[in-house]
Amino acid sequence: MNDTPGWASPGSAPSDGPQPGGHPPADQAQPADQPDQDPHGPAAKWSPVQPPPGQWSAPTGAQQQPGQTPPPPPPPGPGWGGPQHPGGYGGPGPAGYGAWGAGWGGPPPAAKPGVIPLRPLGVGEILDGAVSTMRTHWRTVLGISLTVAVVIEVVTVLLRGLVLNDRASTDALDDPSATLSEITRAMGDVMLDSAVVSLIQMIGMVIATALLTTVTSRAVLGRSVTAREAWQDARPQLPRLFGLIFLLLLIAVGLGAVGALPGILLAVSGQVEAGAGLIVLGGLGAGVVALWLLIRFSLASPALMLEKQGIGKSMSRSVKLVRGSWWRVFGIQLLAMIIANIVAAIIVVPFTLLGAASSGDGISGFVNSSGSPGWAFLIISGIGAVIGSMITFPITAGVTVLLYIDQRIRREALDLELGRAAGLPGYDTSPTTPRS
Repeated sequence: MNDTPGWASPGSAPSDGPQPGGHPPADQAQPADQPDQDPHGPAAKWSPVQPPPGQWSAPTGAQQQPGQTPPPPPPPGPGWGGPQHPGGYGGPGPAGYGAWGAGWGGPPPAAKPGVIPLRPLGVGEILDGAVSTMRTHWRTVLGISLTVAVVIEVVTVLLRGLVLNDRASTDALDDPSATLSEITRAMGDVMLDSAVVSLIQMIGMVIATALLTTVTSRAVLGRSVTAREAWQDARPQLPRLFGLIFLLLLIAVGLGAVGALPGILLAVSGQVEAGAGLIVLGGLGAGVVALWLLIRFSLASPALMLEKQGIGKSMSRSVKLVRGSWWRVFGIQLLAMIIANIVAAIIVVPFTLLGAASSGDGISGFVNSSGSPGWAFLIISGIGAVIGSMITFPITAGVTVLLYIDQRIRREALDLELGRAAGLPGYDTSPTTPRS
């Protein structure tokens, strides 16, 4: 047997002695219990200090011979354990080996060149990244948001003051003696008013998202961008972006028409009550389908802007990225929308009350919905809406872009490309391997 340190049997031959399995000559053979041999002589293999009997056990998986010395404990490697403990290695614990590995802190943290770490993100990290982008690049972000919000609110105020107020009237809805045609017309006017305002707001939201996409994508890499650079980057894609908006609206309107068509046909045939109930049910069903499609296509805008894709390709990219994560994407976007609207409402509500107080009918007229809002109310409430949009646009746009980046990191290992683009060490030769 070779002399393996710590595992050599007492009395075994060294590696340069007789071959293993050989027997010494008869005149040299001596019983192990011969009394005249000095156990502490120079040729002895036994240590002068012996442990008490019965304290040593054979190592796991090895056959220990009687009288064989046990192996000493291996020394702690570099980076393992903590300060030496009186009972053994590595820190608190029973005497002997102690708690090995207590000093290992896990894998190193992911690189963070910008507002997010380059790894799959959690909900809090996505929200924090959107807020950090607005805080770090506030001049560009607030400049873009202010410009878009002012344009949108000016168009909204002019439409409501010059066109929609002459049509929208809710008096018939509060009149018990109103005919069915009057109630239907009043409901149509209210829906038209809401639809036009919502359409304008949605267009502004998409434009702000398009312009802020460049800002957020550069912020991920730790780089800044001016509003002019963001506009130059987004301008070639704006026609396709408006085409994407129009197509999504067409899909939503088509679903609503298909859902309400059976009820409308039933109401025209004379069964008004049954037709109205069927219209409500069809509208609810169409709304659910429209919401499902909206979330599936919710990442089409950043895909179109960042990948420079066409409308159909960006929609298919969004469907691919959202597949299997619909509820996660829906929950994060819903949470971001709730947070942004709550923050905006804290600002918008005081301006709305101030505008109602400055109108002719006062706050009571505004609460009772009597009359049409005047120019003072529209202007003051519009100022509050502009300030609120300066907060909601960056948060919702930033969450959408970061959610798109997060989904690509999870599925396509985009973090490796981002690390190379940021010039981080260790990312220049890393292969891009898609994740499942």
